[in-house]
Amino acid sequence: MGILAFDIGGSAIKYGLWEADRLIGQCAVALPKSWKCMKQALDDVFKEFSKTYEITGIALSAPGLVNEKIGEIQGVSAVPYIHHFPIQQELEALFSVPVTMENDANCAALAEVWQGTAKDVEHCLFFVIGTGVGGSVIINRKLFKGRNLFGGEFGYMFLNDSASLSDLGSSVKAVRKYNQLTKKSIHGKELFELAEAGDPLAEEITGQFYRAVATGIYNLLVCFDPGLVVLGGGISANQSVVEQIKKQLNRVLLERSVTDMDYRIEACTFGNDANLVGAVYHHIESIKS
Repeated sequence: MGILAFDIGGSAIKYGLWEADRLIGQCAVALPKSWKCMKQALDDVFKEFSKTYEITGIALSAPGLVNEKIGEIQGVSAVPYIHHFPIQQELEALFSVPVTMENDANCAALAEVWQGTAKDVEHCLFFVIGTGVGGSVIINRKLFKGRNLFGGEFGYMFLNDSASLSDLGSSVKAVRKYNQLTKKSIHGKELFELAEAGDPLAEEITGQFYRAVATGIYNLLVCFDPGLVVLGGGISANQSVVEQIKKQLNRVLLERSVTDMDYRIEACTFGNDANLVGAVYHHIESIKS
């Protein structure tokens, strides 16, 4: 028996089966072009796993404002066709097993609270850097979503009169800026490697990125004082990037004379599997209640 987990992202759907307290069979399919095509892709995966395992439930990680009370995904995201209709009901009709769903950043945070970096703390912030900036607020080991489900939508924070944290603190947008200015086509890891090697433009762009991320985290630290900030997203696997964020944050704290704050910044444990693992945890807890 197992729980089949899906993670809907902007370019692909990741999936894996939670069986015997571990995630197995992880793989991905390219993001379908429509909801009809996505349902078919999900069903194909379900049928393939069903040949070997009895699937007892579906755990979905998705972008946007996931409102499980009404079974819909509200707000906006990079996958517009999954919003504003009874998606949970449609999936339960498709699979004939219980379906639960939660926001992708919240799933990643829950994975860390369950078995990862935040497993031994009461409060933390989960800060995800990628195409934009997202996150989650954990208070007393529970998600704090807010009245309108905006809890953890850190990317909406404005850092100046015209730019948000998602505009300035996105590693993807930093790479895009470098490529636009140089007419090149490098990837994220290469930008930071070029900066370390002394490329002036890469140094300038990554410097702006580090400053924006540090400023965003500073604003959250002085608002929530959580003690722990867990970094997620692809950059969390790059230890030198994590160290640069820490260094820049220390600088911001000193500039603002905030010298008595006790805090830690740590990379997430589960990496690319975090959304799947957290979706499973959310499913298990939801079925219990």
